[in-house]
Amino acid sequence: MAIAVVTDSTCDLPEEIVAEYGITVVPLYINFGQQSYLDGVELSRKEFYARLPDCDPPPTTAVPSPQRFIEAYEKLASEGVAEILSIHISLSLSATVNMARLAAQEVASVPVTVLDSGSLTMGLGFLVWTAAKAAAEGRPLDEIVATSEDQGSRTHVFAALDTLEFLRRSGRMNRVMAALGSWLQVKPLLKMHQGEPTAEKVRTTEHATNRLISLLKDLVPLEKVALVHTHALERAEELRRKVQDMLPEGDLLSLDITPVFGTHLGPGAVGFACVTADIADIGRASVRAFAGGE
Repeated sequence: MAIAVVTDSTCDLPEEIVAEYGITVVPLYINFGQQSYLDGVELSRKEFYARLPDCDPPPTTAVPSPQRFIEAYEKLASEGVAEILSIHISLSLSATVNMARLAAQEVASVPVTVLDSGSLTMGLGFLVWTAAKAAAEGRPLDEIVATSEDQGSRTHVFAALDTLEFLRRSGRMNRVMAALGSWLQVKPLLKMHQGEPTAEKVRTTEHATNRLISLLKDLVPLEKVALVHTHALERAEELRRKVQDMLPEGDLLSLDITPVFGTHLGPGAVGFACVTADIADIGRASVRAFAGGE
């Protein structure tokens, strides 16, 4: 293998895709009290959400140490990898990418390029998947990086939360705002694009759902879409039915995202990770179709 792709467990890629392309996933940590669990390895989604509501103190998360990345990189080097591309959750949300950068500086056995995805969950996952496909096709590293950066600029992730309580518990917002939000039935809507997290306040679940649909509609045509949720399959499926006509052809990935995010978002959050279509590619396809008389 000329180029190997490394990522972290916040990418939410299905196991079969990870296995098919030989992607190395370095897990983050979920902490319940003094007990730490490797995300995606030692703690199932079902077990996490069963423990979450009554957990006191609330669970916390932690990033892998540089040593964990060094071990992953050196293992790949020992297997004959010529170069490594390490793609991670946005620096605006986690220090994971900085841990990878520190590790890359310490590894002499193989060159390591570290990329900040500017995204999370399947926004990151789609980038990693694209890079791994390109590596499997034998594309050079500079081309894979350029493709990743282009796709990153077209990647959007947005989700509506069911409650502010878990943001409050995790320390991501103050108690007064959490109480006010509950009293007003505020459903916060969180958005991420190119490493910039933003938020909207939406009243009621129905309004939040309509706003998600509106945001998705504004991004059509779409190249890739995943439906993401935190232990809210029924709500996610209801949302899927409402946007079916906006989705690209093919199967829609629908997944319960990592507890790393569930710790802060709580159960009941639903949203999308999507990549807008490359307008230049659409234009070239139209020209070819016209030239061919189609």
